[in-house]
Amino acid sequence: MIERVPLSKAGHARLRSELIRLERKDRMEVIKSIEVAREHGDLKENAEYHAAKERQGHIEGRIIELKDKLGRAEVIDCSAVPCDRIVFGTVVTLEDLDNGQEIIYQLLGPEESDVKKGSISVLSPWGRAMIGKNIGDEFEVKTPSGVRQFEVLDIRSGSEA
Repeated sequence: MIERVPLSKAGHARLRSELIRLERKDRMEVIKSIEVAREHGDLKENAEYHAAKERQGHIEGRIIELKDKLGRAEVIDCSAVPCDRIVFGTVVTLEDLDNGQEIIYQLLGPEESDVKKGSISVLSPWGRAMIGKNIGDEFEVKTPSGVRQFEVLDIRSGSEA
């Protein structure tokens, strides 16, 4: 059975756009670079050729990876998710019960998560600990610095940024 990967509509569009760019632009550019490098003679000592071939390998690998992720994606409209409990796509306001600090995160797929931009993976320890919680619920997360406790202050629909 294929393991589905949750992905927002915006995340799906970004991955699709990257795939199209890699297939239509970057792939063609690296092929031209290889052709030009071949014209310089001896391939054994041709640094341009080896660099272009290495770049080609990275591009082809990323294309395969993106096709796999897009093929397994379960695309979810984050602006239409229910807000009665924490689910994929919701934006959650938490209070750190140890220091009273408020934190806001959007729960997204692993390919889209970026803590610095305020999104965490639904499959991460934080995401797994939050899923299904309601406003007022408390939960704990095991972090490298120890166990931390949080309270859910607010849950709202996410945007498709």
